[in-house]
Amino acid sequence: MVEKFINLLRPEVEVIFAKDSSGHDISHLERTKNNALFLQKYEGGDELVIGVSAFLHDIHRVLQNEKGKYCTPKESLPIVEELLNKVGFPIDKVAKVLHSIEYHEIYNWHNPEKQTTDIETLILQDADNLDAIGAIGIARTFSYGGAHGVVMFDSDTPLNTNNDYAEENGDDESTIHHFYHKLFKLGKNMNTKTAKILSDEKTEFMKNYVDEFMKEWNGTYKI
Repeated sequence: MVEKFINLLRPEVEVIFAKDSSGHDISHLERTKNNALFLQKYEGGDELVIGVSAFLHDIHRVLQNEKGKYCTPKESLPIVEELLNKVGFPIDKVAKVLHSIEYHEIYNWHNPEKQTTDIETLILQDADNLDAIGAIGIARTFSYGGAHGVVMFDSDTPLNTNNDYAEENGDDESTIHHFYHKLFKLGKNMNTKTAKILSDEKTEFMKNYVDEFMKEWNGTYKI
């Protein structure tokens, strides 16, 4: 059932995301969908809602690129609903998909009182965040930085791990700062047990990469 609707949605979604070069492209949607369905097997929840929500969760990013300013996931909901109706998605599940997409970017480190506790939204957030870390996460972070004119590193700005990161605050001082402000925090803030397990190795990989980056940046080699 999930793949049936994904296949129906894919042609239009590919068109919507065709011009993206920031790491929020169709391949990210496919990976997030795969992550979400993997988590669902262990954590439960409505498989159809989870899979389709993951596949449609980033349309606000396209709107953001078009408008040149931050757009919330909520702003994408009319487009999402139109796509769902066009492919005959079950009417009784449309609201659940819209809910998951609307709330999936609310992070619990700056909003301790979560505005949602349903497993579908929590899995979508975890699935999205799993694609933001590890080897692919590194690649996507630098892709995003390049697409938005963010420098690789700004040595004049301290690396502050206590930054109160929020999507609407704008881009970080540098791509490396983004690892400290957000990416290194994601593992500890995963919602599900399965995602926490998967995130450990990915986070360690990123920390090793950033250590190597700083060594090369500063020329602090040891022979």
